[in-house]
Amino acid sequence: RKMNLNTSNTLLLEEYTVILLFLCIAIVLATLILSLSYILVIQNPENEKLSAYECGFEPYDDARHQFDVKFYLVAILFIVFDLEAMYLYPWCVSLSKLSITGFWSMIDFVIELGVGFIYIWLIGALNWE
Repeated sequence: RKMNLNTSNTLLLEEYTVILLFLCIAIVLATLILSLSYILVIQNPENEKLSAYECGFEPYDDARHQFDVKFYLVAILFIVFDLEAMYLYPWCVSLSKLSITGFWSMIDFVIELGVGFIYIWLIGALNWE
């Protein structure tokens, strides 16, 4: 059966009008918030405020200054565990529709995640000294 071209355009307009409306509201709101924050703030620039801030280190030191590897280690561990935790959300949503294989494979994943967390805890990767 053929759909009328006018009906197709009306359906398309009905579906995307809400998205267009939200996009327009977001643009207007973002512009309003940014402009008001610039207009209402007391402008008091100082040399200290305008300088770059780098992880708690003095920005005027030598650029070849070495710092602790723990910054990188904590960042990598955060990314790994954050991404692994992200896999839990779809599993929780579709848990009632999963087969027993899907259920136990995710339980295995959670156990491996826990073993990895216990391992990095025991070797002291989370201790900040």
